[in-house]
Amino acid sequence: MDEKIAPHLEELTRALGDIEETGIRAEFDKLLAYRVPPDVAKETILRKFGGKCKVLKVKDLSANLKSFEITGRILDLGEKSIRPQNGITPQEGVQEGSSKLYTGILADDTGSVSFSSWKELPGSIGDVISIRNAYTRIWQNRIRLSIGEHSLVSKVSDSSVPSLSELSGNQAKKIIDIGAADFSVKAVASVLQLTHREVLVKGRQSKVVSGVLGDETGRLPFTAWIELPGIDIGSIILIEGAQIRVFRGMPSVNILSSTRISPVKPEESEKLAFNFESAGRDPLPLRMDEISSRDSMFDVAAVGNLISIRPGSGIISRCPECGRVIQKASCRVHGKVEGIRDMRIKAVLDDGTGSISVTFPRELAEAIYGKTLEEAEQLMLSDVSKDAVYEDLRRFLTGRCLAVRGNSSKSEYGTFFTAEKVWVPDDDLAVRVVELLHRLGQDEEDGQGIDAQDRDAQDRNSQPSNGGIDLA
Repeated sequence: MDEKIAPHLEELTRALGDIEETGIRAEFDKLLAYRVPPDVAKETILRKFGGKCKVLKVKDLSANLKSFEITGRILDLGEKSIRPQNGITPQEGVQEGSSKLYTGILADDTGSVSFSSWKELPGSIGDVISIRNAYTRIWQNRIRLSIGEHSLVSKVSDSSVPSLSELSGNQAKKIIDIGAADFSVKAVASVLQLTHREVLVKGRQSKVVSGVLGDETGRLPFTAWIELPGIDIGSIILIEGAQIRVFRGMPSVNILSSTRISPVKPEESEKLAFNFESAGRDPLPLRMDEISSRDSMFDVAAVGNLISIRPGSGIISRCPECGRVIQKASCRVHGKVEGIRDMRIKAVLDDGTGSISVTFPRELAEAIYGKTLEEAEQLMLSDVSKDAVYEDLRRFLTGRCLAVRGNSSKSEYGTFFTAEKVWVPDDDLAVRVVELLHRLGQDEEDGQGIDAQDRDAQDRNSQPSNGGIDLA
């Protein structure tokens, strides 16, 4: 072996495994044949085959992830024939002429996820495999783990992954632990909301039950495509074999004909950490960093200061067909349309631990702005400027403390929060000042960090209340 390329091959082997068997060595030799320097060829191979993969668990999976590593046990595995049309295969990274699609379920100690592979796997049901350079995609409103041409799959002989019997047991999860990638879940929850409606499915009217489930950790929406006899608001139920769907980044529990639902007996429900009343209480505000740490959260609250009013706030026009915001009387889906006037506020809310981008729809925007859409239009016309409302919003709202309640989701651009309720916190300002000083490491009792002269002035001029501080 050439001494100049030997160190590079050793590094590739350490990072990617058996490079001879996987064909990576052939790729490396091909680059050298084109007179690519060995060090450049090595870096190219590492980038292409995922030499710097993040190691994730099933609970960490979300939509459109790329180049990561995951290890799990195969719970189910099957194959079917795919007929390529005009030489085009149905999935990215597939060699022309591929005709076998391998599908199944992969599980670890945090959950289970469906997968698809365009290459035969080195294992069968019950085996543990490690996948490098994997990616995820949304398929039929569900997150799917995908194994492509450049993914590296190896069988793991000794692993800490729980046994097949343990994983097949489908351990119950708390609501907050149910993730978008979960294939099948088991949970005990209280029915907080329940509605019945009819929808058109494949030309036929079907009855659908939807609502909200909750326990002591959180809430999630659910949809049932079957009748739920004996189940009503307030019922505490055990759900087994439900599937998770994703809509606009938010997971929801999908109850199918194969899902088993049974009421929890009163004597058993008394042992739970929640009941209908506690699960249905208004959520306590969470810190921004906790909200930002999760891919999505349903029905949560937060309190912070509006540090920025973003462009795109104020009066907008929406497409009458799809509701999208239009520019220059043109919708990107429906082309030229006559827009419908609307108002919104896009702002950044910050509580000192982090920040989130919040969108307030018209009803909430009018409430916190203090002007209706019609009044805002009059302001825009009198000022003869399309930015008049935006500038007025900035002057009026920047710095205000608000509490919001709604749903959050994360993308590559940050955490986005869609507000469904908004209000001014009724906490005394003095209490919030004390809490802020405490977070900054101040000692509330002996007044560390407060200038002695300021303390003397406070003692002379203040009537102690709400923690001994009066900021009036």
